Amino acid sequence: MTDNQDEKPARGHGEALEELLEVIASLLGPGGCPWDQKQTPQTMTDYVIEEAFELVEAIRADAPEFATEATRSEVKEELGDVAFLLLFLATLYERQGSFDLSESLRYSTAKMIRRHPHVFGDLKLKDQEELLFNWEKIKRNENTEDDEAPKRVYGSLPKGLPPMLKAYRINSKAARAGFTWDTDQDQAGQLASEWAEWEEAKAAGDPAQMEEEFGDYLFTLIEYGRRHGIKANAALDQANNKFLARFNQMEDIVRGKGKDIPDLTLDELNRIWDAVKK
Repeated sequence: MTDNQDEKPARGHGEALEELLEVIASLLGPGGCPWDQKQTPQTMTDYVIEEAFELVEAIRADAPEFATEATRSEVKEELGDVAFLLLFLATLYERQGSFDLSESLRYSTAKMIRRHPHVFGDLKLKDQEELLFNWEKIKRNENTEDDEAPKRVYGSLPKGLPPMLKAYRINSKAARAGFTWDTDQDQAGQLASEWAEWEEAKAAGDPAQMEEEFGDYLFTLIEYGRRHGIKANAALDQANNKFLARFNQMEDIVRGKGKDIPDLTLDELNRIWDAVKK
């Protein structure tokens, strides 16, 4: 490979894919693994989610400021694990007579070409905002085999997404459909308004209203971050990890003094916390 961005990808991955598919065939074939042979697409779903989370964790740990040979190796391993599960699922469906892997891959290839007319066609787009708007328009006009009506804006939104990620996707799709605030200033004003409504609910002391208004504020805050290029899910995950790392260091310091966290006052803990931060 070279640094030339116009160069097409090498086609040397086929052999590795064939080797992995052969392993899967052996696992599912005569004399294979009894556990694997009991699996169905439905029983595999939790493993797909688990491995996907492990891959995401490895990728985030491999951010440029933290990247090492070890983190890169972890990404390589987890990426392979996810690929194994996807190929395993494809093999199960093929054995059911539903479809085979090549059909699924060609379906995705055709879909990506169709949704990128600015790359594979002669469509000219002026900026990324227009690109995303056109992407959503193409998606909505893609008809299913059984229904000729255009797809809904949120028709492809997975119901099982974690709430924070779902809120980001909802706001993003709304913006692509043209349903959003005209300016960042207008949206910031809405954020302030939602906070005022939360304060009113808190003062009223109604738990149900407080929960509703707090949810509205979080939803609007996630859109505030999106408009500034921040994905709330990733940002919160980074904040969580930062807190845990600092707390573990503080705990080590306290234990080094022969004590435990509950043995110290809040003022003492805050002094150690500030030292760890520095």
